[in-house]
Amino acid sequence: MKKKVILTGDRPTGPLHLGHYVGSLKNRVELQDTCQQFVMIADAQALTDNAHQPEKVRENVLQVALDYLAVGIDPSKSTIFIQSMLPQLPEMTMYFLNLVTWNRLKHNPTVKQEIKQKGFEESVPAGFMIYPVSQAADITAFKAELVPVGEDQLPMIEQTNEIVRHFNRMYKKEVLVEAEALIPKIARLPGIDGQAKMGKSLGNCIYLKDSSDEIAKKVKGMYTDPNHLRVEDPGVVEGNPVFTYLDAFDPDLQAVEDLKAHYRRGGLGDSIVKKRLNEVLQAFLEPIRVRREQYAKDLDFVMSILLAGSLHASQVAAQTLAEMKQVMHLEYGVRR
Repeated sequence: MKKKVILTGDRPTGPLHLGHYVGSLKNRVELQDTCQQFVMIADAQALTDNAHQPEKVRENVLQVALDYLAVGIDPSKSTIFIQSMLPQLPEMTMYFLNLVTWNRLKHNPTVKQEIKQKGFEESVPAGFMIYPVSQAADITAFKAELVPVGEDQLPMIEQTNEIVRHFNRMYKKEVLVEAEALIPKIARLPGIDGQAKMGKSLGNCIYLKDSSDEIAKKVKGMYTDPNHLRVEDPGVVEGNPVFTYLDAFDPDLQAVEDLKAHYRRGGLGDSIVKKRLNEVLQAFLEPIRVRREQYAKDLDFVMSILLAGSLHASQVAAQTLAEMKQVMHLEYGVRR
């Protein structure tokens, strides 16, 4: 059977954290054996709100690649590539922009929320406003059928499929493929400060590359139930980040359920629960950190993986673009 095609990726604005692992990296490692997977380091998209610091984006391309390799994304199974090395993507974006109204872009819920989070107000860069269209080009270039995303990104997939349907209908041929959102079981981890979202810019992350001491310090300072003031007090498990992390990373499910029951009835201090979480995260992250350090010793080799992946991805995208230009009557030098 033909393998399903997956397109996924990350913006290189910093190293990846446990939220990335739960939300996407774990899925990528599992799916690379059964699907044809393209993993994009979205440097061009990162510049839509980091154009003033391109060196930050450039440096983090390798940092993200190190995280990919460290968690087990295998370049012999997954094509890891750099977005800006595919000239087909901005060309496809330009064609797609003719199929989307400015009003539609302004009302994309994901874009509206991110504009608010970043405090752009009226100074939002045009490149940022059109990134749903750029993302549609990323997805359709590989005819991706599955796109792993969090629930907050569903409007992006919806807009991609609108563009696909519009293109196919306008040019009277099924050239492009609609994509299906693939939402992980645990779509998002809260920040260690109790905020709903863990984010690099919020400073509330545990990074995949964090040292043992950094992990211990961050776990010790994690937000818990603010009303659990004394050990004997009953505590709330729901919405408590320490238990959310245990649910995500502790392999002993029964032990976690026992801790929850004890915490709810009282008599279990936060320090004991945090001690358990620290042990679990140390055991989980140590092999990832060790692999990352090994790859980091030869960055030229890591870059060679990205260059080879980008070449392959470019060839695939070029085929899709050629099919698009054929139905758009943009094949100059070819007799009809």
